[in-house]
Amino acid sequence: MELSDGRTLHVYDTGTPGHPVIWNHGTPNIGAPPEPLFAAAERLGLRWVSFDRPGYGGSTVSRGRTVASVARDTEAVADALSLDRFAVAGYSGGGTFALGTAALLGDRVTAAMTLAAIAPYGVEGLDWYEGMVPSGIAALASAAAGARETLHNSGFEYDAGFTAADEEMFGGPWGWLGEVAGPGLDAGPYGQIDDDVSYTRPWGCDPRTITAPTLLLHGTCDRIIPPSHASWLAAHCPAATLQLHEGASHFTIVEYAEAGLSWLARR
Repeated sequence: MELSDGRTLHVYDTGTPGHPVIWNHGTPNIGAPPEPLFAAAERLGLRWVSFDRPGYGGSTVSRGRTVASVARDTEAVADALSLDRFAVAGYSGGGTFALGTAALLGDRVTAAMTLAAIAPYGVEGLDWYEGMVPSGIAALASAAAGARETLHNSGFEYDAGFTAADEEMFGGPWGWLGEVAGPGLDAGPYGQIDDDVSYTRPWGCDPRTITAPTLLLHGTCDRIIPPSHASWLAAHCPAATLQLHEGASHFTIVEYAEAGLSWLARR
């Protein structure tokens, strides 16, 4: 779809009957809705809608974008599809954009569910980098310093520190995460670069104002986005419920996504 400012968004819609859920993809992925949850969504009466964030897949780059500006893109997609009210869900950095949408669009959002979301940068009471893998600290600290593109051009390669449990999970249905990761950068590096920058800049909206019921799922062994981020969000978002899953990593937390989707459907 073409936006009023001339940009293009690549939008996905399963078109199935039911209450719409707008999916927010991780970094760096394309925005295809989560195939491992298609059967559960159909059983629960949910319709998946999603889009590539600017700079990913078929969506135009938008330098300087923020969590709030992506929420406005979500609003444009919902308006184009005549979705008056909808739920939001997101994985990893996508969870942050889901929360931003819930904060900015208020009553249009019926509920929010996140898997390993990132808390706002620089907030009081959170050591934002504590517990992150070295690659994560390097990427996000360079973004905060205005040097993320320079880091990319240096040949930097991210090391997620996959565990044996992660590798085992990738051998099952959630190997789908690998299928959407590669194409995420086919349009160039700016989707990932601009995501990282947006995580370290003011959101332009406040998650503490979210009124929709919100479920925060996070693993206690997450070293990409440490569980302290979820604990901060839960402590400062009055509508939030936190579920910390013992032993789950940043990747194996998706094994709890179907239960989270059931929670979402009940709202």
